[in-house]
Amino acid sequence: MKEIETELRKQVEEHHTPSIQYAFFDKDHIHHRYSFGLADVKNVIEANAQTTYHGFSTTKTFTAVAILQLAEQGLLDIHDPVIKYIPDFLYAPTTTIRHLLTHTAGIPNPIPLSWIHPLSERETFDSDQFFNAIMAKNKKVKSGPNEKFSYSNLGYILLGRVIEIVSGLPYEDYISTHIINRLGLGPDQLGFEIYNSRRNATGYHKQKSFSNLILGLFLDKSKFMGEAEDGWKPFKDYYINGAPYGGLIGTADAYVKYIQDLLKPDSSLIASSYKNQMFTENHTNNGKATGMCLSWYAGMLKGHRYCHHAGGGGGYYCEIRIYPERGVGSVVMFNRTGMTDERFLDKIDQYLIK
Repeated sequence: MKEIETELRKQVEEHHTPSIQYAFFDKDHIHHRYSFGLADVKNVIEANAQTTYHGFSTTKTFTAVAILQLAEQGLLDIHDPVIKYIPDFLYAPTTTIRHLLTHTAGIPNPIPLSWIHPLSERETFDSDQFFNAIMAKNKKVKSGPNEKFSYSNLGYILLGRVIEIVSGLPYEDYISTHIINRLGLGPDQLGFEIYNSRRNATGYHKQKSFSNLILGLFLDKSKFMGEAEDGWKPFKDYYINGAPYGGLIGTADAYVKYIQDLLKPDSSLIASSYKNQMFTENHTNNGKATGMCLSWYAGMLKGHRYCHHAGGGGGYYCEIRIYPERGVGSVVMFNRTGMTDERFLDKIDQYLIK
């Protein structure tokens, strides 16, 4: 445990992040939990178990669970063509729901840094209008269905629309009712709104970094960011434009509860047969492993298989992970920008995975 806490504390002390949250657990208990650093640098507010962070692309795993819930109810089949549910679907008519889930539909993925809107525009922002325009400009596919892995946020916008069409509920309402509420979590723990601004960790970008120099190419820094605080440029409160690919905001403990439920043989979210599908790695048409299951990435640590997803963007980065055969999982959250899948949990979990 000493090595773990040293590594986690170092992230803050060496100015890699203002705060960090980490948890390692099984289906019933949290075996190791660590919280350190500042959720708010300017006001010197420490991060704690009630601190919320943007979860970004970890939301995609909730979208996958929702699709599989609807499949379990017989309301759709993941092998159905998307055009069956979205008649004006712009891409290959043979593209299936499964192709979207595994990022093998070949749908483009325009740079997402500008895909946020400020708190003040929450009520007026029109997600459908925004993404219809984006897709109209990006109609050319990068590859045929299941020819290769090609990550796409737009694919998950389309999955969100399938959920809405099939369930008759807005995407956020479906996830809240059928996943978040079912886990016994309140809106202050996990949801699509900043429930309490004082408890929401301020997102930060390192001031003296090359990425800060080019950040202005992707967003209006005067609109979205404040003055530097102790070497960190803070983001003002904002929302993700596309809820199905990155809209969730929550505590580390809320994500723990979500993964704990998936670790249980009698999960309250989906039946074991659908859960097994979700955690099975996809292969392309020519049999090549893609490194992606249904939404979750596949990986190995010390000979043990895991399923994993990172989520990151302006001011935040997090990872969630499940080791299906070991019956354990882990979560880490930062309030600093992360743009790639860092597999940070490999560094920490290695001390606990034997």
